[in-house]
Parts: sequence; C-alpha cells; structure tokens
Amino acid sequence: MSLSRFQALDTILNRSGFELEYVDVPDPKISNFFGCNVFNDESMKEYMTEEAFGNVKVAIESGAKLSREDADIVADAMKRWAMDHGVTHYTHWFQPLTGRTAEKHDSFFTLRPDGEVVEEFTGDTLVQQEPDGSSFPGGGLRSTFEARGYTAWDPSSPAFILEVGEGKTLCIPTIFVTYGGDSLDYKLPLLKSQSYLEKAAIPVCQLFDEQVSKVWVTLGWEQEYFLVDEALFNARPDLLLTGRTLLGKHSPKGQQLDDHYFGSIPERVYAYMRDLETECHKLGIPVRTRHNEVGPGQYELAPMFEEVNLAVDHNQLLMDLMDRVARRHKLRVLLHEKPFAGVNGSGKHNNWSMSTNTGSNLLSPGKKPGSNLRFLTFFVNTIQAVYKHADILRASVASASNDHRLGANEAPPAIVSVFIGETLTKVLDSIEEGAAFDEAGVKEVIDLLNKIPNLELDNTDRNRTSPFAFTGNKFEIRMVGSTMNCAAPMTVMNTIVGRQLEIFQKELKELMDKGQDRNAAVLTILRRYIAESKAIRFEGDGYSEAWEVEAKKRGLANTPNTPDSLNAYLSDDAVKLFTSSNVFTEKELHAHYEVMNENYIIKLQIEARTMGEMVINHILPAALAYQSELANSALNIKSLGLSEKEYKTQLDLVKLIAENVSLIKQKVNEMTNVRRDANELEDANEMAKAYCYKIKPLMEEIRTYADRLEYLVDDREWPLIKYRELMFVR
Repeated sequence: MSLSRFQALDTILNRSGFELEYVDVPDPKISNFFGCNVFNDESMKEYMTEEAFGNVKVAIESGAKLSREDADIVADAMKRWAMDHGVTHYTHWFQPLTGRTAEKHDSFFTLRPDGEVVEEFTGDTLVQQEPDGSSFPGGGLRSTFEARGYTAWDPSSPAFILEVGEGKTLCIPTIFVTYGGDSLDYKLPLLKSQSYLEKAAIPVCQLFDEQVSKVWVTLGWEQEYFLVDEALFNARPDLLLTGRTLLGKHSPKGQQLDDHYFGSIPERVYAYMRDLETECHKLGIPVRTRHNEVGPGQYELAPMFEEVNLAVDHNQLLMDLMDRVARRHKLRVLLHEKPFAGVNGSGKHNNWSMSTNTGSNLLSPGKKPGSNLRFLTFFVNTIQAVYKHADILRASVASASNDHRLGANEAPPAIVSVFIGETLTKVLDSIEEGAAFDEAGVKEVIDLLNKIPNLELDNTDRNRTSPFAFTGNKFEIRMVGSTMNCAAPMTVMNTIVGRQLEIFQKELKELMDKGQDRNAAVLTILRRYIAESKAIRFEGDGYSEAWEVEAKKRGLANTPNTPDSLNAYLSDDAVKLFTSSNVFTEKELHAHYEVMNENYIIKLQIEARTMGEMVINHILPAALAYQSELANSALNIKSLGLSEKEYKTQLDLVKLIAENVSLIKQKVNEMTNVRRDANELEDANEMAKAYCYKIKPLMEEIRTYADRLEYLVDDREWPLIKYRELMFVR
C-alpha cells in the first residue's frame, strides 16, 4: 500500500471539518479600497507637488522621457508613500523570457560614508538597476559568463506594494535588457509594438475624426485554472515537477454531464476566490467575473478591459497571487493548459481592441455597421493582417503545454481562422459585391414572454471553436494558453495590424492622388481586402475533421505542434515585419526563437524524466507486488486440489499485468535512449522536433500501459492519487 496516497487522503478526511479561512475585506465597498497598494494618480498627487505630478503625467501620456530631476522627485515621493505603508524593501519587477516575473529586493536602508544611517531611494535607483542576467534565457544574445543586464523603469505602469506574509515590498515595473541593450523580456517588444500601432493608426483615425491624437490597445484577458487540494497535489510527483498529470486513468465521471459549468461554487473555493479578489483589488487589478468552468475543479476569473501594457502586468501579477493565496487555503492552482487528460484544458482568451482619446472603440460596429466606414476600415484591416500573418500569430502562442490544447476537440484548432458572425458576413459580402447593405433589423429582438424583457441580440454569436473571433466590439484570441504571458500574442497583433494600416494608408493616398474621393477610395481598398482575406473567414465548427480538409483547400496552414510553428519567426516575412517596425532586431528575433525552442525541449525533458521515474519507482513495484499476490492466490487454490478453472481469473490478471509491465519497461528504456540521442543534436529546432516526433509518442504509449495497470491493480496497492480523487475531493 502506498503511504503517500493514503496519507494524503487521510489528511483531507482529518481536516474535513476545518474552519474555512475568510480573510477580512478592507471595506464592503470595493471602490473604497481599490488600488490602495498602488502608487497611482491619487497617491502621486498626495506625495508630489502639482508641477512634478503634471510633468510625470505628460511624460506618461506623450511617451517623453522624464528628466533626472523629475525622477528624483518621483523616487522621493514613491519612497515616502511606500514607507508610510510599512514597506522596507524595493525591487525592479520584470518579465524575463521564463514566462513568469522576476525580482531582486534591496532595502531602503543604507549607510552613508560618515556612518549616518538613512532610508534612501534616488531617481538614479528608480530609473535603472543591474540584476545578474546570466541565468535568464537569452537565446544566444550574450554568453553565460556575461552577467550584466539592466532593468529600466516603465513609468506607464504604476508601482505597487506586494504583501507577502508580514513583509511588504515596493515593486517597480521595468523592462529588462542586455548590456548591449537587446531585449531579454516580453515588456519592451510589447511597448514598441504599441507605439508602432499607434503611429500607424492615428492618421487613419484622422480620416474620420481630426480630434484623434492618441490610440491605444485595450486587452481583457480571461484566466482559466484548476484547483486541487494541497495534500493530493503533494502526493503526485508529476504535478509537483511538471504542473500536469503524466499518468492517470480517466475518472468514470468527468465532465460528461456539464454539471460543473456555471454551477454553484463550492464554499472552500468561494473562500479562495473572495480572498484572491480582495488581493487583486488592493493592487488595482479590476477582476470582476468569477465562475465554474467546464472541467471538474476548473474555474475562471476575468477583469475589466485595460490598456494593454497594464493589463499584461496585471495578469502576470495575478498568476503569482493565485498561487500565494491558494496556499493559504491549503489548495494548489494548476495553470497548466492540460493538467488532466480527457478533461477540458485551460486557456487565457485575449480580447483585443483599440480605443482613442476621444472615447471611441475603433472596433465598435454601432447600430449600423454597414455604413460605419471607420469601423469597417479597422475591422477589415485587422482581418487582412491576420490573414497575411496567421503563421506568426500561431507561433506566438506555441508552447509544449499549449500543444495539448490546440487542435483538440475542446479548444481552438491550430488552424488560424476568423469568425465574424452572420450579420457582419452579410455586410462584407455586400461590400465585396458593391451592393448596398440593408441596415434594417441588424439588431434582432426576441420576444419570449410577456413577463420577460425582450432580448436584443448582438451582431455576432459566439463561436467557441474559433481561434480568432469577433465578439461584438473586440477580437477574442482564444488560442492563448493559460500559463502564457499575454505580451507575446499582443506584440504580434499590434505589429501586424500596425503594418497593415501603413499599407492601407499608402494605398489610400495613391487612389486619392488620382482623384478618387476619400470614401470611394476606402471602399475600393476594403473591397479588395475582403476578397483577398475571404479564405481565412470561417463560420462553422472548427473542431470538425471536415474543416481540416476545407482549410487545406483554402491554403491555410495547420501546425499543431510547437517546433514546426516556430519556424514562422524566421521567415523573410517575419524578419522584415519586425525589423522594419523596430519591434525586434533580427538578432532579438532569432534569440526569442531560440528561447522558445529551448523552453519546449526543457519542459519535455523534465516530463520524460519524471514519467520514467514514476513508472519505475511507483507503478512497476505496485504492479509486481499485486501480481505476486495474485500468483500466490492461484498457487494456494491449486494446492487445495481445485481445477485451473477455479483460479483462471488470477492467472489471466497475472498475464495482463506481466504484459503491460514488460511493455512499460521496454518503452522506458527506448525513451531514455532516444532522449540521449536527441540531446546530442546541436540545432535547437531539430532537437525540439526529435522530442516532438520521437519522445512524445513514446510517452503516450507508456501512459497507455500505465493507465491499464491502474485499472487492473488493487486500489489498496495503487501508489498515485487517482483522477476521481484529484478532481472531486474537496
């Protein structure tokens, strides 16, 4: 009998009556404490002079650099504000290519040369720090022995106070670069792409409204996740080391009944959610929605829309908070895209749109989308951008963990297509044909019952099978994985749309120079774009095999695995796109490509090694012990003089167990040898392909045999926490 499994279950049973931890909310009214741990406008006004505050706001809104004098003023105000809140340390908080955040803490406390003890924080310290950059993924941007790296303050994202136990740290969002200034993070390319898109979008906006002087991208992410009990989590080596279950037979009851989706939230989970939301609100993260997702033990939370840079920072911060808060409730968060086989995985849908300083959403169709020329311009250009650069967008969400979702019958397929809905399809078809679109009845109303208010339908339905869907006034990128940094796909979206708007503006100028009026010229160009990009528009079931066949006929790429999809980053088109927009240098682009390949390899290395240890050290001993028990039972029955018929069941089970044990041992040995050969390859992408095409299939075979043994071996002997326990024990 495995002590770890039954000890974990006993732990849960022994605390079944433990009191739930409900953390005190600072105020019943969220607006009274929202952002209390953020150095926001209100805090700056309190701790800075009016002139200094004005300079900071101008710098943030215009993108201009702050003078060192103003930086000193900000640093002093930030220090006083932080210390008034009990802060003792500060850190430059950044987002390296690991996918999570990083920080190095320093104390305000310092000794001056004359021995005087002071609390000090200067503008120089605020603006720039030097963390050791040698151990972060760099993709060859610098050698391991070249340790120097720099973090530089991002004034557009406010500093915040992170509370960990009794300690409080001032966190300053920053970019992270090499000694030579090359990007080592996700934030700098995102900021460059936002600037590029804004520069391209403003002249197009001014065709329709001369008052537009600023355009920014908005992002609303939706974070899906699983919760499991801490004791059960600790009893699964694969969850501890890889974040997903590498082995495990499906539970008889999974999500078939759909009874978990939007169901009543369990009280223990509800306590966790309230605690998490409180921590988020204190840090200015505007989370607003919570609900049960489809999979047992799966949940979702989502915020209001924010400017893209701030939204990305908030999502990165959230993933850290989720783990910290879960531990307080003796729970563990599983952010992996596919922690359980046979159950829906987790995504992080990115809702992308553009807004202006005049308060307009550039992707809002209005009541008459067919005659809303500004909307149509940005809408059609976005579709055209995705059509031209679908391969790069697909590559931006590629990872070893997300490969388990994309292409499965539960998540957007690896074929990039665009869903826009029936109404907008009719609008685009009318434009393409040069016909007028009948706006009457665009907003359909359903009259259900006299007692029920009428329902006004949106211009689009929702298509869960579409990886890129228009959902009313935004595009929802459903391909993004739950563990991912949103900055990667947002950087690509900003860049490809910015490039497309530049092309549009150039073509428009050429037509207007030839004498066409503005509206006629716009429609001429949009008509061509609609025809060119028609292949990527799809309104049907993206999960169906028929769509794969149809997509191939349309010339759409289908790259369900990471090593193949990543090659899009090195195409001539991608290099030209990113270098001409100044989002990446060619060297940075190659480095990011190398890092993504390396991450893929390392994650599969860890998974393969973990699986090998689990089957050799846990599964096979349990199977052999039970096999021996069955054999002894058969011998005992035979010794009584009974016929073979009386112990045939034991013999059959002994043979089945022996067969699967032999296959597991054979495949583990084969996997080990193949992995050693793969590790000798020098090219990162070739090594990644070896892991993808040779090692992953072996892992799947080993899992099949191990899961058969779970079905055959006595429950009292099985060493691993089972699916029915992980997903349903609360």
